[in-house]
Amino acid sequence: MLKQIIFLFILLLNFLTFAEAQQTVKDAEVQSPAAVDTLENALLWKISGNGLEKESYLYGTIHMIAKDKFFMTPNTEKAIEEVERMTFEINMEDMNNMGMMMSMMMNAFMKDGGSLKKLLTEEEYKLVDAKFKELGLPIALFDRVKPMFTSMMTSMDMSGGNPLQGGGDSEIVSYEMEFMELAKQRKIEMQGLETVEYQMSMFDSIPYEAQAQMLVESVRGGGEEGSAEADQLAMMTELYVTQNINGMSAMMESEEGGMADYGDVLLVNRNKNWIPIMAEQMQDKSTFFAVGAGHLGGKEGVIRLLRESGYEVEAMD
Repeated sequence: MLKQIIFLFILLLNFLTFAEAQQTVKDAEVQSPAAVDTLENALLWKISGNGLEKESYLYGTIHMIAKDKFFMTPNTEKAIEEVERMTFEINMEDMNNMGMMMSMMMNAFMKDGGSLKKLLTEEEYKLVDAKFKELGLPIALFDRVKPMFTSMMTSMDMSGGNPLQGGGDSEIVSYEMEFMELAKQRKIEMQGLETVEYQMSMFDSIPYEAQAQMLVESVRGGGEEGSAEADQLAMMTELYVTQNINGMSAMMESEEGGMADYGDVLLVNRNKNWIPIMAEQMQDKSTFFAVGAGHLGGKEGVIRLLRESGYEVEAMD
């Protein structure tokens, strides 16, 4: 059960990063990398200079990926062997704290008596209800849950299985969980750039009405082959395995409307918040930072922000 709860939170991380690119793909192509700061195709970046005694590393993850697409380069393995600390978006060791997980689950509920039935039309509610019946989950259990959290359930189905019901995690893997195991094997410290409470608070920064419409669009997409959501997931995965962080940033920045209107909440503000925390941790110990790859590139991505802060950030193949 604990593994399934951890997997659920990994899905939350995935959802926060992917949410900006949730609008319909249609026939639009991803912007040219020239439209954003052009960076080398790399997921692993070495951080040095600015008074650091030891080098640290930044790695762009995709929080969930098909098992046959998962890869780790020799330089990534070497970097993990060299560092003294592993830092994630949130401290993965907290996922072993049942009190923390219970707090997360309690924060999943809407405030002020909000409910899905109040947010959706009768037709929309029936559509969502039918989808959850397919998943074997009673919609009544999620009536007061924040719609973005509820949307994760349809994303799990789209990803090829429902880990909450067992068996689904045999087809998909998480870089965070793989890195966490490596950190445990080396017995190095683990830390986070933000707290579970902060991540959950982002759900309150986006109107429930907007979240509910995203849920409806997610259900309508259905995750079927050829659907908008499936196409976007396939596109994001292809960009990831080719280490094209420019394309991932462009894919997010090119969207208009929907969750893209809340890009500052989901992406930009978090990137800016992370820089002083990273600086403090790197000054203390050599650190391997593992964050969603969508945070790396772009004009307000972590790589540019680190460089603006005086660090040398170099791509490693």
